Amino acid sequence: MDASLGSSAPGFETLAIHAGQEPDAATGAVVPPIYQVSTYAQDGVGGLRGGYEYSRSANPTRDALQECLAALEDPSGAAAGTTRGLAFASGLAAEDTLVRTVCAPGSHVVIPDDAYGGTYRLFDRVARPWGVDYTPARLTDVAAVRAAIEPGRTRMVWIETPTNPLLRVADIAALAAVAHEAGAILVVDNTFASPYLQQPLLLGADVVVHSTTKYLGGHSDVVGGALVCNDPELGEQLAYHQNAMGAVAGPFDAWLTLRGIKTLAVRMDRHCANARAVTDLLVDHDRVSEVFYPGLAGHDGHDVAVKQMRDFGGMVSFRVVGGQDAAVAVCDRARLFTLGESLGGVESLIEHPGRMTHASAAGSPLEVPDDLVRLSVGIEHLDDLVGDLAQALG
Repeated sequence: MDASLGSSAPGFETLAIHAGQEPDAATGAVVPPIYQVSTYAQDGVGGLRGGYEYSRSANPTRDALQECLAALEDPSGAAAGTTRGLAFASGLAAEDTLVRTVCAPGSHVVIPDDAYGGTYRLFDRVARPWGVDYTPARLTDVAAVRAAIEPGRTRMVWIETPTNPLLRVADIAALAAVAHEAGAILVVDNTFASPYLQQPLLLGADVVVHSTTKYLGGHSDVVGGALVCNDPELGEQLAYHQNAMGAVAGPFDAWLTLRGIKTLAVRMDRHCANARAVTDLLVDHDRVSEVFYPGLAGHDGHDVAVKQMRDFGGMVSFRVVGGQDAAVAVCDRARLFTLGESLGGVESLIEHPGRMTHASAAGSPLEVPDDLVRLSVGIEHLDDLVGDLAQALG
């Protein structure tokens, strides 16, 4: 896509619809075709048409998604060719490729002390036996993160912001400075915010991670992951390992994710508006002891969120009076909020993290409160969502 539309760079909504998605040269189709193909005819030995030989290495549909992802996270870097997006079969496939590219046996990583359960499992039960140690740290405490770094060994400071499921907000610029002082890179899992609400590379981060299954795909019909970085050398290394390790996004999955991205901005606006309405109910409810949402003025990370986010997202967590049984009962009584894992789709979901998405962290320093309920607030009519949650709380 020509980044010089009019007199200024294109807006986010325009990039989401057009970046990497020029009309098909052969037919004029306005949506990129699904190149459901494994191999490509060559014009003589080594004579590749457009650089394509085998779809694990490159595929036109995946290339379109990768170009779009780079533009959404860093428009000017993507236009200059210095920012690179890479699409994977899942968010954890993207994470594993990054860990094995940047780390080696004997190295060390700082992770959130309330990290997503799958990320914790990857570091604790896959990377640690391989020889990569980790230390959990409270990301809202810059001094604690600095103290968790092991000079000479720490290769990455890995953050989520907002975190999953306690929605803590980390200061990306401050933690980038801390990581870089120690010779480490800052990795930001941007899944909860999406690039519409937050662009970590522009705040000093080195790599952005997404589960594209969530807000980017947006319709609970595709599993995928992504890495975006603005260091060309690291980008080349990641691309090499993407091909060598092979956990790439298939063409139909890439097409579905591109389809979802086109409406990301309008969906996120509605997610955020509905989440605010849900939060208004929760903060005044006598069955709720605590609400976690960066949009609340009393939230510990509210000021940082105002500084680095466009809006506060569609994720809300809260603690229920009465402990685990009461929290589980709220999940069971919900009707419009579907009981299910994952997040970021157009439909609203409710879950009990301690027994569902974060069960792998039970008994560890990352264990979540057993009275916690997490909501992925969808884009249904807000009155219906508030009504369902009110009856679920009783």
